Parts: sequence; C-alpha cells; structure tokens
Amino acid sequence: MESHANLADLLAAHAALPTAWRAATTAASFLRDERPRALKVDTKSTPTDAVSTMDRTAERMIVDTVLSAFPDDGFLGEEGGERSSSSGRRWIVDPLDATVNYLFRIPMYGVSVALEDSDGMVLGVVVVPEFDEAVVAVRGQGAWLVRRGAVERLRGSECADLDQALVATGFGYSAERRERQAQVLSGVIGRVRDVRRTGCAVVDFCWLAMGRLDAYYEFGLNPWDHAAGALICREAGLEVTGLHGQDDLDPMFVAAAPKIAADLRALLVEVKADDLP
Repeated sequence: MESHANLADLLAAHAALPTAWRAATTAASFLRDERPRALKVDTKSTPTDAVSTMDRTAERMIVDTVLSAFPDDGFLGEEGGERSSSSGRRWIVDPLDATVNYLFRIPMYGVSVALEDSDGMVLGVVVVPEFDEAVVAVRGQGAWLVRRGAVERLRGSECADLDQALVATGFGYSAERRERQAQVLSGVIGRVRDVRRTGCAVVDFCWLAMGRLDAYYEFGLNPWDHAAGALICREAGLEVTGLHGQDDLDPMFVAAAPKIAADLRALLVEVKADDLP
C-alpha cells in the first residue's frame, strides 16, 4: 500500500475493515450530531464515572452493524454488551471513550472498534469526531490517518532521549487512585520534557501514532480502552508493553518511541507505579 492511499484502497486491506469503519464512523457521527442539550446521566462506580444513554445507543449501533455482517463473531463492549463467538473472532468496542469530556463538551472523545482472532488484534478503528480524524490499523499492514478524505500512513515518534519526551497519561475515576497516580506523575514530570492529559485514552493512542506525543502510560485500562489503540501504536512503530516489558497490558499500559521505552518503564518502576491501588 502506498504512503498516501485512498480510503477505498485502505478499506480493502481486510475483509472486515469496511464493516468496522462503517460501525465506528456511524456511531461517531451520532455522538457528535445528535448530542442532546440535556443528557440523562447515570453513574457506574463513582459519581465522577458518568455514563449517558448516548453510550448505550452508540454501542447498540455498533453491535447491530458488526453482527449483521458477521453473526458468528463474538462481542465485548464497555456498556455491558457481550456474547460468545462461534467463529473464533471477537469484536471489542468502546462506544464513547472520555464520557466526562463528552458531558462537558470538551471535544476530545472518541469511538474505538477492534477485531481480534486467535493470534490477537486483527484491526482497529478509532474515530475522533470533533476533529474529523480517524486512525485505522491492520495487523502487519500499518496504521493510517484518515482526515477529510485524505489517507496518510503513520509513523510514531523517534524520540531518543526520555528527558526530551512529551508524555501523556490518564487518571482513574476513584479519588484514592487519582491521588496515587498524581504522586507517580510528580516523580515523572521533572524527568521528561512535559506531560499532557487529554482525558481520553483513544486520543492519546492516535496522537502517539501521529507523533504528536512521544510516550503514554496509564494504570487500569480495560480491554475496550486499548484494544484498537495498542494495535494502532504498534503498527505505527511504537513499543507497547506492560510495566515490566511483558505483552500483558494489565494493569499498566506503556507505549513509547522504541528508544525511550525501556527508560520510561524503568522510571515508572522507580517512582513505584506498580504500587497503584
């Protein structure tokens, strides 16, 4: 595939990619264009973990799209949608990442759709509707930015010095975890160029793949948070591991330019990031 393919060529990279693209972009357009002035807000684990009917509707739209095309596939969604697979494949979906941003009309939120098989993640699509940006990755074929109809292959940062790295992170919903994460961050911030906090993991993944960030770490991500994002980052040439370099991304997710990945993990261990509640 050329460095600047057209969208039709990109979507032909995998038989399931047109369905994933349609599911993600339809849900993203719904979230952006149909947002009511007053959202009905429930809570999940804490009062700050807000979830609206928009999440559930977006997930239902994605489920209907992917399972109508592939009825034997399994499904795992953030909003409780789960079904077993008879095909050996499973879709993993976050219908609205960064619900708090969405509720406060902060434009950094997104939709994540990923497909996995017995060998891991096959493809991922993340759409950030307010920026009119989407990132697509196909295993072994690269990661691609789609913006206003143009398609561009992505290569992540080549930062070679941790002290020059722009690093992103996120925080959990519980006050206790946030306090400990802030302590970890206080040990990191003086050892890097600077830190960014978007409040949206899927935006962080995409920005990392685009080279807008050099590294990203976060404790406590769920499978639907990183299913598409980890593949996107890897296909953009970044190193994605757990805290100690292992393939398991739970409970700590660390993604970085390859030349600084080991140094970032060592710093996180030094500041006791593995001791988070």
